Amino acid sequence: MSLHGTIPCSLNLSTPFCLSRRAMMAIGLPLLCSLFGLGSINAGQRSAEAYVTTLPSRARHSETIVPKSNRRTSLFWSDGKNAAPAIICEVENVPILEPIPKGFKRLFMVRHGEVINPVRSLFTSDIISPNQEFLTPINVFLQGVNRPVYYGSMDVPLSPLGELEAIEAGAYLSKFKLQHVASSPLSRAHFGARQVMSRQTRSDEESNDSKDIIVYNGFTELNRGAWCGKTKDEIGVDNLARFDACDESVTPDGGESYPTLKARVLKARDELLQITDAGRASAIVSHLQVTRAMLSEALGMDIKEMAGLQIKTASISCVDYCLSSGKEYVRFQSFKPECGLKESKDGAN
Repeated sequence: MSLHGTIPCSLNLSTPFCLSRRAMMAIGLPLLCSLFGLGSINAGQRSAEAYVTTLPSRARHSETIVPKSNRRTSLFWSDGKNAAPAIICEVENVPILEPIPKGFKRLFMVRHGEVINPVRSLFTSDIISPNQEFLTPINVFLQGVNRPVYYGSMDVPLSPLGELEAIEAGAYLSKFKLQHVASSPLSRAHFGARQVMSRQTRSDEESNDSKDIIVYNGFTELNRGAWCGKTKDEIGVDNLARFDACDESVTPDGGESYPTLKARVLKARDELLQITDAGRASAIVSHLQVTRAMLSEALGMDIKEMAGLQIKTASISCVDYCLSSGKEYVRFQSFKPECGLKESKDGAN
């Protein structure tokens, strides 16, 4: 079983570049948003934050590295199932992260940004994804207005806000020199991976560093099978609870269970770790359930509790892997750069 811990650290004081307003101007909002006044209405999950005045003993930093006046412990999620509180630098408002220790590798795990939830066609019983060619303006207008449905591994696009969130995540990771950038094959994750890769500098001397995004099918989102396009009520609250508890008898037709998902995700993760050199970091841009699979392993959680892990849209988690012991250390979980964007909607997925 993997163990969760914290390693003594030093401080990197480089400041992440905040792009929200410039990115807003560069990308703009789609015509429909201006026509119908949709914009990005964001009332998604809120983190339960609590600030305490002292540092936990298992995550104590040297006062010569970070003065007490410039640090705080942020409890990003307070349900007791998640990673230890991250140490936040009040000057930069980002997690304090030391260089990769000797004999370790590091992975940054990025969830994609907010998506446009698919809806049922007004004229047929078909499920319509907004990237389908026959989508009509009225159906586009209904995106995000209708009841959220489960979409899993359907290739649904990012919302305008989701694209901006992905740009901010890429800007944050620009402060780290990444050896590889990996992605799910789905477009919503690949967009985020492009934002990360485009902000990385590459030189001819760095022959072991990937110049292109590496796509792993193992990082595809959970296949919801026959549940795709259905609401929570249509699936059944009891069925969803049993599914989250890993009762494989309720796995939807054509879909997969959490144990099946986790096995393929960890296989892809191990393949990425294998090509990542000791002392280096790589990034994965993927999905909610994929990130949960990797974090639950690092936290030593029972797979039946995996669905309780809170991962915000376009948030970043960080795990260090010790080569000698095999232990996994969660450095921080679900950190989302705050650059003035609205809250994302994060319903069924």
